[in-house]
Amino acid sequence: MGSVFLPHLNTAWHVDQAILSEDDRLVIIRFGREEESQCMIIDELLFSISEKIKNFGVIYLVNLDKVPDFNQMYELDEDPFCLMFFYRNKHMMCDFGTGNNNKLNFMIYDKQELIDIIETIYRGARKGKGLVISPKDYSRNIY
Repeated sequence: MGSVFLPHLNTAWHVDQAILSEDDRLVIIRFGREEESQCMIIDELLFSISEKIKNFGVIYLVNLDKVPDFNQMYELDEDPFCLMFFYRNKHMMCDFGTGNNNKLNFMIYDKQELIDIIETIYRGARKGKGLVISPKDYSRNIY
């Protein structure tokens, strides 16, 4: 279970501190509910890549029921899970071709594919971009 091994942020203050504390790495936050199957799958995937991305990204998990503070602002309740990306206290947006640039809210099953997305967002963030184009168009993946 990936959610057991990845750090959880249990208050809005902890979320803010995690985002503020990183100067050089991308902060990846998975918002969701651990008991939902898609969330379990993405947590496993995140755990499996966490060591590979540790030099440029750090992953945290947030349970939407325990920390509801961001649900309305980012429309988080609509999805079984979502990944959001932050760099130097700035919300990083990514164009996946899905029409939603605020978050990744669709399933990815391939480790390298997720690493590529995170690396692309990190590189764009380092260049000062606020919106990054995903390495792949996911518009056909959405049902």
